[in-house]
Amino acid sequence: MKKYLFLVAMMLIGAANMNAATPKKQAKVTPEAKGVASINRATAEAHVNFLACDELEGREAGWKGGRIAGNYIISCLKQMGLQPLFEDGYVQPFEVCHAERQKKGQRWEVHPDSIAKLKQGVHQSLDLRNILCKIEGKNPNEIVIIGAHYDHLGYDPMLKGDQIYNGADDNASGVQAVLQVARAFLATGEQPERTTIFAFWDGEEKGLLGSRYFAQVYPEINKVKGYLNYDMIGRNNNEANPKHFVYFYTEAYPMFGDWLKNDIVTYGLELDPNYRPWDKPVGGSDNGTFAKLGIPIIWYHTDAHPDYHMPGDHGERCNWEKMVDITKASFTAFWKLANEKY
Repeated sequence: MKKYLFLVAMMLIGAANMNAATPKKQAKVTPEAKGVASINRATAEAHVNFLACDELEGREAGWKGGRIAGNYIISCLKQMGLQPLFEDGYVQPFEVCHAERQKKGQRWEVHPDSIAKLKQGVHQSLDLRNILCKIEGKNPNEIVIIGAHYDHLGYDPMLKGDQIYNGADDNASGVQAVLQVARAFLATGEQPERTTIFAFWDGEEKGLLGSRYFAQVYPEINKVKGYLNYDMIGRNNNEANPKHFVYFYTEAYPMFGDWLKNDIVTYGLELDPNYRPWDKPVGGSDNGTFAKLGIPIIWYHTDAHPDYHMPGDHGERCNWEKMVDITKASFTAFWKLANEKY
C-alpha cells in the first residue's frame, strides 16, 4: 500500500512539473496590433521637432528649408528600406509658375497649358518636389495612398520678433504620421493586399500643387481606390477638450466611420472624434485633389487654433498624446483601406 501511494505521489508531482514547464498558450497578436505597437511619442517628437526647427526657416516650397525637409524625409524612407515609387528614385520633380508679382489675383499654376501661357511673358518659377515610396501589394491593380504636405509658409524678415512660420502642427504633425504609418506597415510582417503609396506633397500652401501635379501625371491614377490625408493633427483648438479632432470621410462609405469607432475601443485610444461624413470632401487640403476624381477619402484634422499660419506654431505647443493616438487610429484605417473590401 505504501509503495502504491508513493508511486501515485510521484505521478502527481511529475504531472505538476510538466504543467509548470509547459508555457501557457499566448493569444495571437494580429499584424494590425503589431503595427499599432510600433507607433510612439518619441518618434513623433523627433520628426516634428526637426521639421519645425528654426534652421529650416519654415520649409517654404521651393526654398532651401523646404529642400532640407524633403532630404530628411528621403533619408527616413531609405533607413526603413522602403521602395521608391518610381525607378529613378523617391523624388517627383515638377515646375510651377506664377504671373509677375504685381499682377493681382493670380495663383501658382501647375498644369502644363497654364505654365506655357505664363511663360510667354514675365513670370515667376519654382522647382518643387513630391516625395513618394511604396509597398507593393499582392494585387498591384489596386492602389491606396496616404499623404501629408511637408511645406509651410517660410519666414518674413519684416516681422517684428519671431519671423519664422515653423509649422509644427501645419504640417510636420502630418508628416510624422505618414512616416510612422509606413514603419507600422513594415512592423506587421505582412504584405498588404493592395499596393500602398506613402506620399509627401510639396507646395500645398501655394494651392495643393504637389497633389494636383501627381494626379494629373500619375499613369495609374485610375487604380487608386482610396486616399487618407493628414493636415494638422497636433494641437487643441479648445484646451478644455484635448481629445477633440475632426474626422472627415466620404459619406458613401459609412464603414470608414465604423472603423474608427471600433478601433478607439479596441486599442484604448484617448480620442473624441467629431464625425463629419461628406458627400464629396473637396475642400481644405490635399484630400480635395482626390475627392474631385471620385476617390473615397479619409482626412484627420484637429481644427484651427490661434497659431494657425502664425509664427507661434511650435513643437512645444503640440498635444503629443493626441497626435500619437490619431496616428495609431489612422494606421488601422489605412491598414483596412489596404486590405479589406469596401
